[in-house]
Amino acid sequence: MRLELTKRGDYAVRAMLALARGSGNGLLSARRISDAMDIPVRFLPQVLSDLQRGGLVEAAPGRAGGYRLARDAADISLLDVIETVEGDTRRQSCVLRGGPCGLDGTCDVHDVFFEGQEALRQEFARATLAQLAGPRQTGEGD
Repeated sequence: MRLELTKRGDYAVRAMLALARGSGNGLLSARRISDAMDIPVRFLPQVLSDLQRGGLVEAAPGRAGGYRLARDAADISLLDVIETVEGDTRRQSCVLRGGPCGLDGTCDVHDVFFEGQEALRQEFARATLAQLAGPRQTGEGD
């Protein structure tokens, strides 16, 4: 079983973490975000544009312009960021048959997979940028 983001999703999460860490310091330029999070600068404007259209980022044009979060980092979830750039994350096809679920009934593992999917989405919805961008807690296994 895989759990992966596209490059666009990866860059969006990293850019939002940079903005969350920089909140309170004014605007961050695309170059600063790129440098801080090791995101190719040529892709960043596209990702930031998606985030802006999704209402997560505000942009100020011009030489002294840049980007900032449109809402408080505590009010933006990891799920908000991912679904803004990747779309609805819910699986649309049967895990066993590969086609749309429910066309000819549901497979034997349908309920288990979809409950697991919803649990994962709820976990992503609970994780806020403020939590993720804060100081890392070290513990056993780190």
